[in-house]
Amino acid sequence: MKTIILTGGGTAGHVTPNLALLPSLKEAGYDIRYIGSYHGIERKLIEAAGIPYDGISSGKLRRYFDLKNFTDPLRVLKGYGEARKLLKKYKPDIIFSKGGFVAVPVVLAAKHYRIPVIIHESDMTPGLANKLCIPSAKKVCCNFPETLQYLPKDKAVLTGSPIREDLLTGDRLAGLQYTHLSASRPIILVIGGSLGSVKVNTAIRRILPKLLDSFQVVHICGKGNLDDSLIGTPGYVQYEYVDKPLKHLFAAADLAVSRAGANSICELLALRKPNILIPLSASASRGDQILNARSFAAQGFSAVLEEEQMTDETLFELIQNTYENRRHFIEAMEKSHLNNAIETIMALINSCSAHQD
Repeated sequence: MKTIILTGGGTAGHVTPNLALLPSLKEAGYDIRYIGSYHGIERKLIEAAGIPYDGISSGKLRRYFDLKNFTDPLRVLKGYGEARKLLKKYKPDIIFSKGGFVAVPVVLAAKHYRIPVIIHESDMTPGLANKLCIPSAKKVCCNFPETLQYLPKDKAVLTGSPIREDLLTGDRLAGLQYTHLSASRPIILVIGGSLGSVKVNTAIRRILPKLLDSFQVVHICGKGNLDDSLIGTPGYVQYEYVDKPLKHLFAAADLAVSRAGANSICELLALRKPNILIPLSASASRGDQILNARSFAAQGFSAVLEEEQMTDETLFELIQNTYENRRHFIEAMEKSHLNNAIETIMALINSCSAHQD
C-alpha cells in the first residue's frame, strides 16, 4: 500500500481541497496521513474526517515588520526538524500540499528525502508560502489560466480546485424544506464566508425590501452577524453558519452572491450556479480575490461588483440583470474543462508516486 501525506493549513481554504481528495485517495488504496500545525483549524477538520494527524511547529513568514519576525523563523526550523522525523517514520511515497505556512517545513523536508511533492495553488498569483515551496515541487496545480505565467512551465498544470463530491448531491426540495421557502419564487443565496462579511451583509439588508418584491433570500451571514430585527421576515432566512445542509441550499438557489475566495468560486463553477462576486478590497487583502473575480468574469462564469463601486443601486441592478441572464452564465460554466479537478490531480498523484517504485 502506498502512503500519501497531505499538508496545508491556516485557513479552511487550505484544508477543504484536501478533504475533497479523500474519497478518491481511499478508493485508490492510499494510506493517508496529515501533517498540520498543532492547533490550527486544519486539525479539527482532518480529525473529524478520521485521518491520522500529526502537528508540527509553524511560523508565519512576513514581508512587513513585526516583532514575531524574530521568533517565527525559529518555529519554522523546529517544524522542519519535526517534519523530517515524521517523514522518516512514515516513509511516504508522495506529498500533496495545499499551502499555508505549515506546509513549508513539510515540503522542504520532503526535498531532503527526495520524496515527490505536488502543490496546489488556489489563487491567481502564488502566495509567499507556495513561492518558497515551488522550487521543491514536482508539479504545481492551479485554478486559473492566468496563473500559468507565474509558474515554471515544466511544473505547471491547470487543474481547477478539488470540490467535495457531497456538495454535488444537493436536493432542491430538501433545501426548500430546510429554509421553509416557496418553490414559486426565485431564491438568492448570499454567502459572506465562514466569518461573514459586514459590508456584504449590510448591503444586502439595505436593499432587502426591494429584493423581496421579486426574490426570496437565504443569507449565510457569519457568526455573530444575525439581525434579530429581521427574524420572521417573509421570504428571508438567515443563518450564522451552515454545514451539511449547504449542498441543499445551493440546489435550491437560483443565484448566489459571494465573496471571491478561490475555493468558493470553484464550488460555484462546479455547481453551475449563476453568481455575483464581491471580492475583498485590496485594502483588506493582498488583492487575490479581485484577480480571482476578474478571471471568472473574463471567462463568462460570474458577474463582478467591486466594493468601491458597490451602492444600493448597483447591487440591486446587478442582481436583477444577472438573474435575467442566468442562462448565459450557466452555458459558459458548462463549457469549462476545470470541472474534473479530482480526476486530474489523482492522475498526477498516481504518476508521481509510481516513479518512486
